[in-house]
Amino acid sequence: MKDAIHLLTYDIGTTGAKTCLFKLGKNLELMDAEVVGYPLITTPDGGSEQRVDDWWKAICQGSHAVLSRENCPKEKIAAISFCCQMQALVLVDKAGQAVRNPMGYMDGRATKVFKENFACGFPKIEGLNAVNLLKSLYITGGAAATAKDPLWKYTWVRENEPENFARVYKWLDVRDYLSLRCTGNFAMTRDSAHLTFIYNTRPGRECWSKSLCKSFNVNPGHLPRVQEATDRSGELCARAAKDLGLTTGTPVFGGGGDISLIPIGSGCLNLNDTHIYVGTSGWVVANVDRRMVDLKNFTASICGAIPGHYNYVAEQETSGLCLQWVRDHLALDEIGVYLKENETHDVLENNDLYDLMNEKVSQIAPGSGGVIFTPWLHGNRSPREDPFARGMFFNIGLNTGKRALIRSVLEGIAFHKRWMLEAIEKKVPKQDSLRFVGGGAKSTILCQIMADITGHKIEVPKDPQNVGAAGAAIICGLGLAAIPSVENAKELIPISSTYTPDSQTRDQYNRMFRVFKQLYHQNKKLFWTLNT
Repeated sequence: MKDAIHLLTYDIGTTGAKTCLFKLGKNLELMDAEVVGYPLITTPDGGSEQRVDDWWKAICQGSHAVLSRENCPKEKIAAISFCCQMQALVLVDKAGQAVRNPMGYMDGRATKVFKENFACGFPKIEGLNAVNLLKSLYITGGAAATAKDPLWKYTWVRENEPENFARVYKWLDVRDYLSLRCTGNFAMTRDSAHLTFIYNTRPGRECWSKSLCKSFNVNPGHLPRVQEATDRSGELCARAAKDLGLTTGTPVFGGGGDISLIPIGSGCLNLNDTHIYVGTSGWVVANVDRRMVDLKNFTASICGAIPGHYNYVAEQETSGLCLQWVRDHLALDEIGVYLKENETHDVLENNDLYDLMNEKVSQIAPGSGGVIFTPWLHGNRSPREDPFARGMFFNIGLNTGKRALIRSVLEGIAFHKRWMLEAIEKKVPKQDSLRFVGGGAKSTILCQIMADITGHKIEVPKDPQNVGAAGAAIICGLGLAAIPSVENAKELIPISSTYTPDSQTRDQYNRMFRVFKQLYHQNKKLFWTLNT
C-alpha cells in the first residue's frame, strides 16, 4: 500500500462502547481509543436491556475524543465499521426509531415462551421438540435452543407488548441498528441473520426461510436484506456525520458481531485456528470451513465474517463479569483499589485491577489452597445450557483468605474455558497454541493460569482488548481493497507475548478440573430448586 489510510471502528459491548482510530499501511496501528460507558438495565423478571441513544451518544463522544487528541482531520477517515455484541433484539419502525429498548443477549424473560414453543410436545431430543429441532438443524445448521435467543425475544414482545409489536417494521441486531442510523439503510449482516435461526445457511441457498418463519410465526416482512461483512452498507448521512464529527458520504462497511470479528482481529484466519475470549462474557471459537453442531455440548457454528468461513462457538454467559464481581465484593475493601464510579463500567479496561491481580494474586500458589470457584453468575450456556446455574466457592477452609478466593475466580474462569475447549476439540483438531484475547488477556497471571489449566501454549496479540475493533478495521481494509486478501490480513496481527504450560501444576489442575465439572452435575437439581 502506497499511502496509509485512517479508519474509525466501534466496538459496542454490554456496558460500554469503544471507539478506535487505526492507521492502515504496512501494519495495522492503533492510534488512539476511547471507552464510554453506559448502564445495563435489568428488570426483576429477568430482563436485560439497553438504550439505543446510549450507544449513539457513546460512539459520538468517542469519535470526537480520538479525532481531537490525534489532531486527525475528519476528511482523513477513509471508512468506518462496527464490531458489536450479538443476539440482541432491536425492533424499529419505518422511521428507524426503536419501538422499545433493545433486549440484550442476557435477557431471560422469554423462558415461558421458549418452553411453550420449543421445549414441548413429543418426541424430544435433548429436551427440545424433535420436529422443530431437526427442521432448524437441517435449514440453519443450528437452533434457537435457549430462551435467550432473539427468536424467543421477538415472540415475547409479540405476546406481551402487542402495541409495540404493531409498530415493528424491521428486526435488527445492534450492528444493524447503528449502521441504519449512520446510513438510513435497513440491513442485517449474515452472522446476525444466522443467529435468528430462521435463516437458511445451506451453501447456495442462503436466504430467509419461509418454512421456518411459518413454523415460528415470524412475519417475513420484518426481516431486512442480508449483507456480507465486507459489503458497503452505505455512506454517512448528513445528520450522522454531524453527530460523529465526520464527513458526509464517508463509506460505512458491514462489519458484524463480536464473535465474527474477534477471530479476524486476533489473527485466527487459518483453518482450525482457535481463540479464547474473556470480556464481559466469554467463549472458545475455532475457525472452520463447514457447518457443525454438537447438541450435547451446546456448541454450534455460525456464519463467519469472511464468506465460506464459519465460527464454531462454545459460549459462556459471565466471564470477565466475574472479575467485576471480584473487584466490587472482594478486592476493593481488602486492598483499597479506588475506582471512580463513572470512569468506566467495564472492569477489564481498568489497569488498577490488573496491577492488583499481578501483584497480589501471583503470591498465592496455583490451586488457591484447594478452593474452586464456578463462574456461572448468570447461568451456564456451553457445554451445559442451564439458566439456573450459579457461582459458588467450594472447599473453603479456616486458612482461606481473600487473595486465595480472588485467584480461585481466575482459575474458575480458566477451568470453564477448558471445559468448552474440550467440547470444541471433539470435532476440531487440537491446536498446539491458542490465541487469548479480550480484556482478560491484559492480566499476565490470568494468561499463565490459562496456559497451565488448558495445557496449551497461549499467544496474546498486541492490544488484545481491541481485537474486535481491529477486526472491523480489517473488514474496512478488505472492503476498500486496501488489503488484497484475508491471507494478507493475518500478518497485520503481531503476537506480543507467549505463555507455556507449567508441567508442575498439571496434576493438581487436572484433579481440580474433574471436581469442577462434578460440581455442576451434582448441584444441577439444587440450582433449579433455588432459582425457579
